[in-house]
Amino acid sequence: MTSQEIKALDGEHVMQTYGRFDVAFDHGEGAALYSPEGKKYIDFTSGIGVTSLGYGNKQWVEAIARQAAKLQHTSNLFYNEPYARLAEVLTRRSGMKAVFFANAGGEANEGMIKLARKYSFDKYGPGRSGIITLRQSFHGRTITTLAATGQDQFHNYFFPFTEGFAYVPPNDAKALKDALTNDMCAVMVELIQGEGGVNPLDPGYVGEIEKICRELDILLLVDEVQTGVGRTGALFAFEKYGVRPDVVSFAKGVAGGLPMGGFLANEKCAAVLGPGTHATTFGANPVCAAAALEVMNQLSDEMLAEVGEKGEYIMAEISGWELPIVKEVRGMGLMIGVSLAGAAPKAVAEKCVKNGLLILTAGDDALRFLPPLVITAEEIGAGLRILKDVLEGF
Repeated sequence: MTSQEIKALDGEHVMQTYGRFDVAFDHGEGAALYSPEGKKYIDFTSGIGVTSLGYGNKQWVEAIARQAAKLQHTSNLFYNEPYARLAEVLTRRSGMKAVFFANAGGEANEGMIKLARKYSFDKYGPGRSGIITLRQSFHGRTITTLAATGQDQFHNYFFPFTEGFAYVPPNDAKALKDALTNDMCAVMVELIQGEGGVNPLDPGYVGEIEKICRELDILLLVDEVQTGVGRTGALFAFEKYGVRPDVVSFAKGVAGGLPMGGFLANEKCAAVLGPGTHATTFGANPVCAAAALEVMNQLSDEMLAEVGEKGEYIMAEISGWELPIVKEVRGMGLMIGVSLAGAAPKAVAEKCVKNGLLILTAGDDALRFLPPLVITAEEIGAGLRILKDVLEGF
């Protein structure tokens, strides 16, 4: 099919819930995507942080094919090898005790919220169920995770929203302490706010949150849907911050492009959710688990170090352009935000797409880069050249 034929089918048969860029894709290789007509696009988005190993990764494709031919699904009423092996790898490498497998980030965060409330209910009884989240945060698209999201623009249309969330400004320890009434059971944070603008939290502030949570027996929930699985140059961003969450969610890049997410719990929280308290039909799917095992296999310490180096290079390169439109460059690893002055991020992103570079936006004024973790120096250079030419035109 041609690009126009694909777009026409979409327009006639698909609910128009996405503001899509005006481009269709047919195949990919490395960190590049190609339209049906063969035009090449350098990908600084990786499907919003999902295609961690890029496109056409031979070992990943073979792992999926082997498992699909062997066993594609059984449900969680039975055991199978791929998810059990993946659970062992994730818990060992993260230092956590147990994992629950879900399908995507919003579902993972929803489960994490349920765990926190049940932990408090089991120990303290009803009435201690509130959760503090941060302004500018984003935690998902379900009714509950929309309520957890600290952005007013998301609190519309779908009333009534789930109760029990309070919002405080990021990096303000006093505001957090003031909000800690005796009905709170958890604090839930993104260590780098992705959708909110690629805003890294201050390490001292994160350490203060951990200290407060330990003192009050309030759970520290870390949403690593976007920052996890190598994105920041560590398996999880909490390692970079030197804290230990009680529960941490993950999704996006864990299976390299297949739908998978979940949350990991520490020793204290590992047994909170017993039989019948939480479930999902497709979680721990054998094919997705096999894909995730290959991602984890390739995500070596050497590769994580390279992710950090690539990110530092990109941020230093953009900062060195000294363009008036570039207000600030921030981020960690291959999760990078470029705050703009005097230009709408969506307009810049659309111009980049027309010139062969795929980028994202975040918050009110930022471009966001989440390239495949395997992106090469050549691909980075090609993408940055396009970006610089576009920015110079604004």
